[in-house]
Amino acid sequence: MATPQTQQESPPQNRIPKQGQTIQTRRLTKVYPGGTRAVDALDLEIENGEFFGLLGPNGAGKTTTIGMLTTRVVPTSGEMWIAGINVRARQQEVKRIIGVVTQFNTLDRRLTAWENLYHHGRYFGLNRSDSRREATRVLELVRLEERGKSLVDELSGGMQQRLLIGRALVHRPEVLFLDEPTTGIDPQGRLALWDILLQLHREGQTILLTTHYMEEAERLCQRVAIMEHGKILAIGSPEELKGSVGAETIMTLQAEPITPAFIGALKGISGVHSVEEGPRGLQVFAGDSRRLIPQIAETALAQDVELSDISVSTPTLETVFMRLTGRELRD
Repeated sequence: MATPQTQQESPPQNRIPKQGQTIQTRRLTKVYPGGTRAVDALDLEIENGEFFGLLGPNGAGKTTTIGMLTTRVVPTSGEMWIAGINVRARQQEVKRIIGVVTQFNTLDRRLTAWENLYHHGRYFGLNRSDSRREATRVLELVRLEERGKSLVDELSGGMQQRLLIGRALVHRPEVLFLDEPTTGIDPQGRLALWDILLQLHREGQTILLTTHYMEEAERLCQRVAIMEHGKILAIGSPEELKGSVGAETIMTLQAEPITPAFIGALKGISGVHSVEEGPRGLQVFAGDSRRLIPQIAETALAQDVELSDISVSTPTLETVFMRLTGRELRD
């Protein structure tokens, strides 16, 4: 199995972007007044037609990264290209080929759902006929064809989010940027939105998504970059990242006291790969857990350790994040 990659020293900033890659950054950096380094020398390459995710907690630098790529945030240093266009040098050209959905609802509440789409098309230079056609097409795409005459405030939160995504697609952008698009949406609305995004990807749309929901990244993204403090800690497909844990199962023990002798004894059990203390308890990374649980219980008894609970799980992207940072995604 391929292994996830980590950030490496980047080539010079004036390097010509590679063919076939829709998004590239070279040592992209943003330092805010006061010295906060939101993004730190970010190197990123996203292929044409790829569904790519930036996964990390609030404050990791995900939104700032999208802000720079979409011209809304001015970088401190570094370079970036979209479809071979230098974003810093040719902002107007970039704006014409991207669609952006931010964390803020910017729909015009005085207009109907269809009118929001129609006027967005006109803003991007479509003639009246083309804008009408695209507005109707996109309403069907985001499954709101029966709500075209509804005012924005008559739509549920999930419907409004789908309309926001639809609006970003009216001018048929080469890249769709989504900044935590399902935050605050109920589970049913989130699933409906996921289905639409997966359909878009099947049709060839390049998508860059930011999220702090590991389930969302696993379900949607071909590749994921785990981000923290403005840096990419690891990058790969969800399966590659989970495979980097090096264990089939994780047994989390609630035990008292946790002593070096107990940890050492656990490590000596055949089939146990490693033992780590984490925020959720003592974690045993191993192969098949079924035959190991009785041995763990016997080891605890022999070490005079009170074992109150054993929970078994398989590695997730949050497991990877916790091993890289020592904390949970939502800390």
